[in-house]
Amino acid sequence: MTASIPRLPLRDELFLLGHDDDTGHPHVHRQTLALGLAGAVLIDLYLAGRVTLDPNDDTRPASHQRIHPHIDRPVGDLIADAAIATIRHTHPLLRWWLRGFSEDLYDRTRAGLVAGGILRQHTRRRLGGLLRADTYLATDTKWAVIARSRLRYLAAGHEQPDNHTAALAGLVADLGLTSHLYLDDDTTTLTARLKAIAAQHYHPVRDITAAVDAAVGDLATAAYR
Repeated sequence: MTASIPRLPLRDELFLLGHDDDTGHPHVHRQTLALGLAGAVLIDLYLAGRVTLDPNDDTRPASHQRIHPHIDRPVGDLIADAAIATIRHTHPLLRWWLRGFSEDLYDRTRAGLVAGGILRQHTRRRLGGLLRADTYLATDTKWAVIARSRLRYLAAGHEQPDNHTAALAGLVADLGLTSHLYLDDDTTTLTARLKAIAAQHYHPVRDITAAVDAAVGDLATAAYR
């Protein structure tokens, strides 16, 4: 039913779901969303066969695995190619890579969406033009609607989870975005359902999502100190 619908990179869909359609305001802290975006970039690279992770031997947390390049050719996507470049020579630990690569990823993802015509910048001036406020709104809400529809079909059991949407389900649940999907289901139940769908995924993708969840938890802990 949804096979012919265009699909954005995982990070772009997550970015759109992480913002209010009408105001452009983020639903969660930018750093939290940026960690999710970094995880989304890495998952897309894994699904494309570009990177691999150490085998999980259950003796260490998933976030302590190293990332290795597998196919070292440009993807043709600025952010994805930048990610490959950071992995190529260092084979970094997953947890450190997520933190480091996420530092300016929010702004880079937004800039890419603007360049692609999916977001448009709106500027408002207040106090006689002294204060400037920029917002970024979707030029067409179909992109966010498509992503929500895929998650809705999965949650309702109408479709089998494909790799892309199963990963999106896990990231949305771990970032606390379930309540912003505008679905009728109870948020707690829906979150559990999305996590159950994501749990059927490839082990490395589950490890990346778990590492994102752990990094978000660390961020929250640091904020309360």
